[in-house]
Amino acid sequence: MKIHEYQGKELLRKYGVTVPRGVYCQTVDEAVQAAQRLGGKVWVVKAQIHAGGRGKGGGVKVAKSLDDVRQYAGQILGMQLITHQTSPQGQKVRRLLVEEGADIKKEYYVAALTDRASQKVVMMASSEGGMEIEEVAHATPEKILKAFVDPLVGLTDAQAAKLATGIGIPEASVPQAVALLKGLYTCYMETDASLAEINPLILEGDGTIKALDAKFNFDDNALYRQEAICAYRDLDEEDPNEIEASKFGLAYISLDGNIGCLVNGAGLAMATMDVIKLFGGEPANFLDVGGGATTEKVTEAFKIMLGNRNVEGILVNIFGGIMKCDTIANGVMAAVRETHLNVPLVVRMKGTNEELGKQLLRDSGLPIISADTMAEAAEKIVAAVK
Repeated sequence: MKIHEYQGKELLRKYGVTVPRGVYCQTVDEAVQAAQRLGGKVWVVKAQIHAGGRGKGGGVKVAKSLDDVRQYAGQILGMQLITHQTSPQGQKVRRLLVEEGADIKKEYYVAALTDRASQKVVMMASSEGGMEIEEVAHATPEKILKAFVDPLVGLTDAQAAKLATGIGIPEASVPQAVALLKGLYTCYMETDASLAEINPLILEGDGTIKALDAKFNFDDNALYRQEAICAYRDLDEEDPNEIEASKFGLAYISLDGNIGCLVNGAGLAMATMDVIKLFGGEPANFLDVGGGATTEKVTEAFKIMLGNRNVEGILVNIFGGIMKCDTIANGVMAAVRETHLNVPLVVRMKGTNEELGKQLLRDSGLPIISADTMAEAAEKIVAAVK
């Protein structure tokens, strides 16, 4: 789960991290009123969408008068903002953040995230703030510093100070930076985040250390105990099919292809997408029905896949371990009938009750194409959609 920048800054503020004063807005008039309340001579008008690269896409503007604020707010609200993290169609801007200007002397990067290789929380910092951290990692990896945190101890003052001095924060501002890094780590841990990123973290002319941006991702599996975080969820920023899938316990992610995939198990789902591409096709989704799929679940999965107008065929690939093949066969037949399926369907099943499942499909009288191997299944569905 992701949240907006203004929400991320609300979180950071609760954990003692200094952020610019800002006001969340939904209309042009609210944006102008926000600038008046904030005072000063310079404001920043920021689009609020769940994607980075907003500035490059025209979603962040510096206003030097109230007329500028009105003009920029009018331009940004309602626009389809296209960045490197959105789809080619972009994301419609429905919300704004109007902030006071900042006296930026230097930009840095800091983040708390889960490091899968070491299976630890790592605090990352770099002197190269304000740019994509992936670019820094590729071009100058030595400029990224890391501190691995013992969860029983937490981020220590010594670790935080080493990161702060290592990225060049002036000595007089190091105590502020240490407090900020420790606040960021605590926020990350207590909210069950999988990423808590500040890019850029800035040094102002008076020596103040401040979070100029905030990006958070949260562990979906922990949301049941994060009521306050769940309240931040913005359904306007999420794929409607993915929202619908979550209601039925389906792991679904939309992709750009034309072959729908229904699989049980995340690893098998990824392998299925790979083999579709190997035979010249393009998967339209990742869809894992899990190990306890019911007829209702399978039917809803078909409806969700067919909700994507680009889908021209469906591949069902099931390994029957906990999941029995006859259960899936009954679910597939029910789904085909209920959705009045009018695109090619290939089904490959292996495992528990495999022969019974195949017999059910053969006896159904439905136009279902059977396959015995993954390669055969992928070859048949690619040929069918072509």
